[in-house]
Amino acid sequence: MTTGEPVPPVADPAEVGVGPHPEPWPDDPRLDPELLADGDRRNVVDRYRYWTVKAIVADLDERRHPFHVAVENWQHDLNIGTVVRNANAFGAAAVHIVGRRRWNRRGAMVTDRYQHVLHHADVDDLVAWASDEGLPLVGIDNLPGAVPLESTDLPEACVLVFGQEGTGLSGAVREAAEVVCSIAQYGSTRSINAGVASGIAMHAWVRRHAGPPPA
Repeated sequence: MTTGEPVPPVADPAEVGVGPHPEPWPDDPRLDPELLADGDRRNVVDRYRYWTVKAIVADLDERRHPFHVAVENWQHDLNIGTVVRNANAFGAAAVHIVGRRRWNRRGAMVTDRYQHVLHHADVDDLVAWASDEGLPLVGIDNLPGAVPLESTDLPEACVLVFGQEGTGLSGAVREAAEVVCSIAQYGSTRSINAGVASGIAMHAWVRRHAGPPPA
């Protein structure tokens, strides 16, 4: 048996992922025997080919960023899945769903398996949790009095909060937020959805606080 970091076979560009791993298999407890035998067609970076979900989550936990993401879910917003997927891509510590516990997972593209997702019944519960953790709330919405995200120095440890599609941040979040940031827009639309806004805001945080991603 071989040891060390597994080296996946070269992927076929016409297919997603990789096929069965040639034997002998690497002697690595992080690897999933079923994936080694059948191939790994998941949407994961090559570093995690053949790894179990548990091993991937444990590895991500070693290097998640100190920002959290919260999104209000009063009307079963279809954008929440995209928010979760973005949070996974940018290494958020956790996603907090505020309001309805159930949310549409389709847009998450199964990334919720690798991302910590917590629930808060209402804004007061989120505010209490953030206060206990010493994390300021940073609202993201194009509201009167909001400061430009592009020129705002986002806190390293914070909770980026997004509202519902259409209605935006609730009044309770606006009152509780330490600051509300707007995203510069130049077209005719009044707003962009929470999925898009979350990606922009998280990338703004990454540009300010994060180093290069792992190889």
